[in-house]
Amino acid sequence: MQNSDNPTIKNEAAPRWRQIGLWSVKLILAAAFIAAGSANLYGLPMLVQNFEQIGLGQWFRYFTGILELIGAGAILVPAVASLGALLLAAIMVGATLTHLFVLPGSPVPAIVLFALSMMVAWAHRDQNAALASKILVDRD
Repeated sequence: MQNSDNPTIKNEAAPRWRQIGLWSVKLILAAAFIAAGSANLYGLPMLVQNFEQIGLGQWFRYFTGILELIGAGAILVPAVASLGALLLAAIMVGATLTHLFVLPGSPVPAIVLFALSMMVAWAHRDQNAALASKILVDRD
């Protein structure tokens, strides 16, 4: 049930099992992206080689690692969880396309992480709507 004056404010909290499930997904995503971002920044030889093969230079590996760490941190902060999830989903779109067209290997891990990121973004869709309306109002 939602407040009729403001559709983004809910009168009831989500069921406890849903909150536990969402936080579980967030923790899994955070762990995966902290590991990936750290590996990119550390310069694991396999990742250095992959980014060399992509052809954008090693700066892109550092850039990707930083974005992964920012997204991992953001999904754990309720106020910006939606933006963090959308950032991680965008990174996974790029990773999926890269695995389909540039790098050998399966795109399935990137697709799974994309789906999990979108689940978090969907769970925080009220944040997305509020942000979009704020941007549109500020634009006018």
